[in-house]
Amino acid sequence: MPRDLPLNSLGLPKPPAETRVVVAMSGGVDSSVVAAVLKDEGYDVVGVTLQLYDHGAALAKKGACCAGRDIHDARRVADAMGFPHYVLDYENTFREAVIEEFADAYLAGATPVPCIRCNERVKFKDLLATAKDLDADCMATGHYIQRKPGALGAELHSAADSARDQSYFLFSTTQEQLDYLRFPLGHLASKAETRALAARYGLAVADKPDSQDICFVPNGNYASVIEKLRPGAAEPGEIVDITGRVLGTHRGVIHYTIGQRKGLGIGGMAEPLYVVRLDADSRRVVVGPKEALSTRVIPVREINWLGDTPFESQKEWHLMAKVRSTRAPRPAILRPLSATEAEVELIEPEDGISPGQACVFYANEGSRIFGGGWIWRGR
Repeated sequence: MPRDLPLNSLGLPKPPAETRVVVAMSGGVDSSVVAAVLKDEGYDVVGVTLQLYDHGAALAKKGACCAGRDIHDARRVADAMGFPHYVLDYENTFREAVIEEFADAYLAGATPVPCIRCNERVKFKDLLATAKDLDADCMATGHYIQRKPGALGAELHSAADSARDQSYFLFSTTQEQLDYLRFPLGHLASKAETRALAARYGLAVADKPDSQDICFVPNGNYASVIEKLRPGAAEPGEIVDITGRVLGTHRGVIHYTIGQRKGLGIGGMAEPLYVVRLDADSRRVVVGPKEALSTRVIPVREINWLGDTPFESQKEWHLMAKVRSTRAPRPAILRPLSATEAEVELIEPEDGISPGQACVFYANEGSRIFGGGWIWRGR
């Protein structure tokens, strides 16, 4: 019988030269470094970049993750390192799976997170399927998150650098996807290490700025994108307090977010007022005092569970929950209602929680991620 081969750096029992890796390349420094490192280690690297929308219209927008300039940058890295690179047209898929829902969610008064849907429905679904069609042994990305071996299979863990951790945006990664995916940057202590590697390999993107905005939203102006996608969406309406008293008028629900204080146009009040609810059906923006933003119990659905035992095997899970990408996880009790729905009780209430955001579950100690779900209004 042939002896067992040692695992390579990607955890596969094959020599690197016999291990094909598809690298999802956005054109930024992170994924470019992943491709360069793996090529340098002797892997059979294939770079793939997705064209997600009309990049010709986006060339003027610097820092967009999917613009035409980024496709060019990814191709340059592949040429410099000597591995094949392909650009796949996913415009229709991206529009149907991400952009349309983004627009509808905003119109319904929610605060969507399209980057999560992009990972879930495009990158880790269609692109992953393409990688398998290319006979790749795994797919690697530049995300800052860690995949670690566990007693029952691969586990998802936060990045070593908490400032760069992207676990909030990857909670919906399924166990099957996790078995196939690799995240070579997750163990790095800082972004400076990534840029140093880019410089070491002479990559032209070594000093390229990080993208800050959603790739299809120029300058962070969500409302202008919604108006283009849904003409007439910015219909004016009333600003009311939590008792229903009319305080003023607004120029469209899509211009407001939960927790917003500035720009309401209702000065002269005895106390500061915040947006506490968006009622899209009646075109009303509801405002109230800061304490009205406080939320302790959150309905969550579309749950992706990455625990070692079935989600419904316990009546309660005591863990940490993160309700916004910029906030730290807080102690919470997770109560399953079905295989995909639950009630999350925060031990300490949080302000500004909005339907459309994600609620991500973390271990009480250590870095493991147990999945998460989507916050909604409930029944």
